[in-house]
Amino acid sequence: MTKGTTSFGKRHTKTHSLCRRCGNRAYHNQKKTCASCGYPAAKIRSYNWGMKAKRRKTTGTGRMRYLKTVNVRFKNGFREGVKASSSTSN
Repeated sequence: MTKGTTSFGKRHTKTHSLCRRCGNRAYHNQKKTCASCGYPAAKIRSYNWGMKAKRRKTTGTGRMRYLKTVNVRFKNGFREGVKASSSTSN
């Protein structure tokens, strides 16, 4: 048996499938771990030698459904249930 073309023809099984945490096709079926995010580990996989990868996944690259409102609420002192005072003086 040769090591090249004929051997490559036998490759038809998938080693990685979709990860339920990050959605990438990086979940190793036999190891049961994700090569991208490290699932099922509690902490997200990230390394200092992969600065570009960190940049792609960091805070601010997604929707930030909660965080994008925090700055405005901080400016107003986190007030809740109160009508805003009018800014124009008579």
